Amino acid sequence: MPRASQATGRRERNKQQKLERIIAAAGELFAERGVDDVTTQEIAEKADIGTGTLFLYAKNKGELLLLVQNSHYAQALEQGRLDAASVPEVADAVMAVVRPIVECNRAQVENGRSYLREMAFGDPSEPHHAQALAIVLQTEATLAALVAERSRLTGADAATFARLVSAAMFLTMAVSVNTTLTIDEVVAAIDEQVRLLTRQVGSQRRPARRRGAVSAE
Repeated sequence: MPRASQATGRRERNKQQKLERIIAAAGELFAERGVDDVTTQEIAEKADIGTGTLFLYAKNKGELLLLVQNSHYAQALEQGRLDAASVPEVADAVMAVVRPIVECNRAQVENGRSYLREMAFGDPSEPHHAQALAIVLQTEATLAALVAERSRLTGADAATFARLVSAAMFLTMAVSVNTTLTIDEVVAAIDEQVRLLTRQVGSQRRPARRRGAVSAE
């Protein structure tokens, strides 16, 4: 292998190792004390890097929180997909996706509040913020697919339904971070909104009408 390629490979491995140490250090400190009570200096020391090096990966604590939490939310969404796969009823399937995300958000309430704030008001051109928004879009796509499979809605209508559910979920989580609501209570509040929406669309798709068939309506 050419020396230039070897050097590039080492640099990339070193960068990845530093990134993994930063995520582990920030994740541990944020989980223990909350994002507001942790300094970037403490994260750098725990990751065994300089503060200047830390800022090459994230410019502030908000970006560090996104870096840590994005992977957790992605895992929660994947768990929701798996849980919903065998659930036939549309509202139950939607809530199977929602619950792991709520659990992720409420694992550390302060961090959950800060994550939602960064997601909503952070710089969309910043890579970690862009990834957070991508997770929201992936969540909506998952919900739209479930709704299309299990209800009368398809296409753009299913996508709109999914956006409504996503908005209800994130708004309910945002409101609940300043309260003593439990995970079950937050889930129940979202479930009430989802049930109202699903009652408007029915629980099963209409069978396709045969060509030439006359409507009895």
